[in-house]
Amino acid sequence: MEPRDFEAELAAKDARIAELERRDFEAELARKDARIAELEQQVAHLTEQVRVLKELLERNSRNSHLPPSSDPPGSRPRSKPKKQKGKRKRGGQPGHRGVKRSLLPPEQVDQVVNMFPAHCENCAQRLLKVPDAAPTRHQQTEVPPMKPHTTEWRRHAVVCPCCQHKTRAAYDDDIIPSSPFGPRLMAIMALLTGIYHLSRRKTVDLLADILGVRVSLGAVSAVEGRVSNAVEPAVAEAWRKVNQEVVKHTDGTTWLQAGVTKSLWTIATTAATVFKILADGSKQSLLPLYGKLRGILVSDRAKALTFWAMERRQVCWAHLLRKFVSFSERDGPAGVLGRQLLDLAGLLFEYWHDYKDGRLSREQFTTWMTAVRQGVEDALQRAVDADIARLSGSCADILVHKDALWTFVERDDVEPTNNHAEREVRAFVLWRKRSFGTQSERGNLFAERLMTVAHTARKQNKDVLAFLTACCEAQHEGLPTPSLFAV
Repeated sequence: MEPRDFEAELAAKDARIAELERRDFEAELARKDARIAELEQQVAHLTEQVRVLKELLERNSRNSHLPPSSDPPGSRPRSKPKKQKGKRKRGGQPGHRGVKRSLLPPEQVDQVVNMFPAHCENCAQRLLKVPDAAPTRHQQTEVPPMKPHTTEWRRHAVVCPCCQHKTRAAYDDDIIPSSPFGPRLMAIMALLTGIYHLSRRKTVDLLADILGVRVSLGAVSAVEGRVSNAVEPAVAEAWRKVNQEVVKHTDGTTWLQAGVTKSLWTIATTAATVFKILADGSKQSLLPLYGKLRGILVSDRAKALTFWAMERRQVCWAHLLRKFVSFSERDGPAGVLGRQLLDLAGLLFEYWHDYKDGRLSREQFTTWMTAVRQGVEDALQRAVDADIARLSGSCADILVHKDALWTFVERDDVEPTNNHAEREVRAFVLWRKRSFGTQSERGNLFAERLMTVAHTARKQNKDVLAFLTACCEAQHEGLPTPSLFAV
């Protein structure tokens, strides 16, 4: 091979090697660029996940639907103490109006001990025991030892003197009660488990320690069933009353039955409160509870309640306020929009309280709220147009409920919040946290019926124990159940 040909071949090989190296370099560079892009996308995704998880971690009753009982210790920011001159002592301060126990009226006093001075403190003359028209009174209240009263029916057997046949007195169910426990004792058992939410075991201990009554766990369960049946007509009466009311507050929460999640709902008015445990919180399950859909419904934005006409609803502004707080705690444009909405909501509540306290007339209130309404709806629309994740969608849903945001401005009998229903359902929430719910459908009926009776009776200024006792007596005597609403 000629040297010239050899050099040409060598040059061709070098060029080929350089081309391959260039291609390998470009391919490697492309792989690295793709890997970098993939990692950048992954970092962005993980950053977003961290932000979402951080928001979830920081949720509490102040910025979400969570109840105050779910707040961990220290979750509420402590307000900074005001600067004061000197160190103030603990307890009541000078000028503070003290609260004293009021004396019972004389007709409610069981025993009176009259005390008279023996001698005049001025001249030592002996004094007669002349009653004072306005004596200085002191009282002490004591509970006497409690002893249960037991009645025994004895059916005697008598031998006939003629034929020596022994005849025993017949069992008369009109005389001998079917239950070993009297109406008041049954009412107390139901009060302890169904209203004060003691466990059956604690109820057994309390009855033994305080009343001296020995009962079994099974007996407490059986009494619950009897009392539940006794109050059923009164509960039906409460449902009829609620369905007739013009303004209704409603709220729902979860309930557990033998570990299975159920749905608990309440409907509350100024006159009555009813509870119902359902298989779920769907629209199909809820619809039968509300009867003819009469009046104004105050609630949150639950999708299951869309069967109620929007113009006859009031969406809870306390829920919206917490939603706006969560928006305001975010960074960037979401936080800016959230703070704008939060300021407008604060103005809304300020005007509302001023109106209720008499500092604003009805005309002033409606005029000022017109500007607030326009500001809120404009801010919500800006939030929708901004297309921000987990903000724009929520604001769009609020705008869907636009007709239900301002009913409290148009009607004087409607409040801007659903606090009434939330307070009513809170007792059930605390019961669930302590007892993990119920174990059967019979337990569900007992829970919802007893709580309905208790909450409604208190609204009617009725003694709950006395009413439960009257229901048990009516059941025993075969008489009509007393009314929750009779004066």
